[in-house]
Amino acid sequence: MTTRRTEYLTGGEAAAGARPDPGFLVPGGVVGDGRYRLTAQFGVDGRTNAHLWRAQDGQLRRDVALTLLVGDPGDAQACAAARRTLERAAHAAALTHPGKARVLDVLGQGSGIGAGEGLIGIIVADWTPGTDLVDLVAERPLPAEVAARLLGPLASASELAHHTGLVLGVDHPQRIRVTTDGALRLSFPGPSAEATLQDDVRGLGAVLYLLLTNRWPLPGGPAGVLSAPVNPDGSVVAPRALFPHIPHELSAAALRCLSGDAMGGIQTSAGLIRVLDRFKAFEEETQQFQAITDDYDDDGTVWTTRRPSNDRAQRRKLAIGVTALAVATVGVLAWVGMQLISFFGDTAPGVGGPTVVATAPGGGSGGPPPPQAGDPIQSAGVRVFNLPGKGTPDNAKRANRAVDGDQKTAWKTDIYKEQFPSLKPGVGIMASFAEPVMFAEVVVDSPSDGTVIEIRTAPSDRPGSLDETKVIGKSEPLKAGQTKIQLAKSEPTQHLLIWITTLGEGNVSELTEIAFVRAR
Repeated sequence: MTTRRTEYLTGGEAAAGARPDPGFLVPGGVVGDGRYRLTAQFGVDGRTNAHLWRAQDGQLRRDVALTLLVGDPGDAQACAAARRTLERAAHAAALTHPGKARVLDVLGQGSGIGAGEGLIGIIVADWTPGTDLVDLVAERPLPAEVAARLLGPLASASELAHHTGLVLGVDHPQRIRVTTDGALRLSFPGPSAEATLQDDVRGLGAVLYLLLTNRWPLPGGPAGVLSAPVNPDGSVVAPRALFPHIPHELSAAALRCLSGDAMGGIQTSAGLIRVLDRFKAFEEETQQFQAITDDYDDDGTVWTTRRPSNDRAQRRKLAIGVTALAVATVGVLAWVGMQLISFFGDTAPGVGGPTVVATAPGGGSGGPPPPQAGDPIQSAGVRVFNLPGKGTPDNAKRANRAVDGDQKTAWKTDIYKEQFPSLKPGVGIMASFAEPVMFAEVVVDSPSDGTVIEIRTAPSDRPGSLDETKVIGKSEPLKAGQTKIQLAKSEPTQHLLIWITTLGEGNVSELTEIAFVRAR
């Protein structure tokens, strides 16, 4: 076969320093010693110069997905990397899971690839009917519950692969398709030679980020897909900062996967699966509430028994009633205005009741002055924290109620037979943030008299013991209402623990709202 090479590079290939495309990689061309006829291209992974195609198997008369490793057979380094990719794909052939296409064959130089084809490897997999992942989010992000449901099978396939020591290779969006039954599947297998298990976890976080924001947070994204914005320190902006409606749990999960083995990061596929399962369970529980329907049957007919009255006395009464209503409305608006002025006049998010200020440790004994209060900051996610081996978390599914800004909701501890620390040393809410923050205050609104709270920094959202945390603030026994806990100066942290050391009356504590204030 006579071949020629085109004289241009795609954007992804240019960034990766890839060689030009072989001229026969066009619809209708054949590869694999003439067995596979190319029908449509679905992307290019420029990092490994892998071209992703749908093709028809001329022998078995079926559609297949081809990952074509393009390169110069004389390039020893490229060929070695290709052999490693082919080996990994061959090992994954025995792995069967709905979240991963079945590998049918792997072809290398001299074993299925003809001379002069310009290829150094081919991975053949079952074709996945459905939709491209990139096309799915091209116009707008997906609702959070849909994103969590779609990602579940892919994360589960990754976890199964990791249990057998295999890298799946889910770190490029064009390798992933959406099946007809609504699940993500790795449709073009072939992990790079250098890919690690942690790269799979990072890739899952990137896919979650893409589903929630239609932006790709990793280098080497496909053409036409927006890149995720970054903070001044180079970290990726939280999904919730782009779209406030995104739930805390999913926004934080995407960032924690992307952070890899850094402090507080999600390091396994199983960790992400737990987050997705908790979120889906909470959504299912919420959807069980039935809407209140009006049994009044209105067919649109207007009934009357007499002509409207033209009585002057009745008109006078109506005018007096309307005037009184207007005066009352003005009074209500004035009251609402005063409440808004009071709300925005405070440095911390307002909550009802009297405000008690708890002085920062050392603030009144000649120690360093506490940091000055700046702007309120919203957490990226919260969870109920229980020390390992000390029972189950209290009301774990309702942790968000402590930070949802709604005075009608609250998070409660369990009701204990005995006061802390007889059964356990305490229980609390662990708040995580998109970036390290130096805090000045934590404002707690609680109706539970007698509750005592410590504010602690933590190296992650799951410290193994209290010794890993540091106390930077403590309250006196709470009085019903708002307590502003001033904090001692400390290093910036991404994880803040609101730790209850003494329960309120009746051996139970309730937190209506928790607000966080950064230092200036």
